Amino acid sequence: MERCPWAGDDPIYHHYHDTEWGVPQYDDRALFEKIVLEGFQSGLSWITILRKRDNFRAAFDGFQPAKIAAYDDAKQASLMADAGIVRNRAKIAATIDNARAWLAVMERGSFSELVWGFVDGRPVQTNRVAMSDVPGVTPASSAMAKELKRLGFRFCGPTTCYAFMQSMGLVNDHLVSCPRHAEVAALGEAER
Repeated sequence: MERCPWAGDDPIYHHYHDTEWGVPQYDDRALFEKIVLEGFQSGLSWITILRKRDNFRAAFDGFQPAKIAAYDDAKQASLMADAGIVRNRAKIAATIDNARAWLAVMERGSFSELVWGFVDGRPVQTNRVAMSDVPGVTPASSAMAKELKRLGFRFCGPTTCYAFMQSMGLVNDHLVSCPRHAEVAALGEAER
């Protein structure tokens, strides 16, 4: 299997690439978890977050926004002491703000509808042949970042939003030489 080169040689990355990355995801809570984790990834490599993902899930109560939105100073202090996650005070505070913003979005509709609206509700199928063809930012990710910021989300800039869009299947950025490109494209078609 000729995977996308970013998957490297790490079995954890292979599993993530082969089963998760680029698969269209519509579940509101799963989308919330991913936007938070993408924010934690900012300035780090994704493999760092992936290796700690189970620890993040445990530390952040399964990424249940209602619980996170109620975190107090003591909970924030315990998160800062948790070596199983990325201990960054600003990112932890942003996660709490993001949970509150997510809850506000959910009062008016759905987080899934919001983010999928930036691609007209359908996965964007790309036909990239090399990693150098893959952008770090697109007009859609910039628009998403601007809207999320307006809604109160933090650590969700245009680059973070594009990584989120790729990972959650809003954009199929598997290279055309990768078998997952066609498989993920078929999943996108099946969702319509």
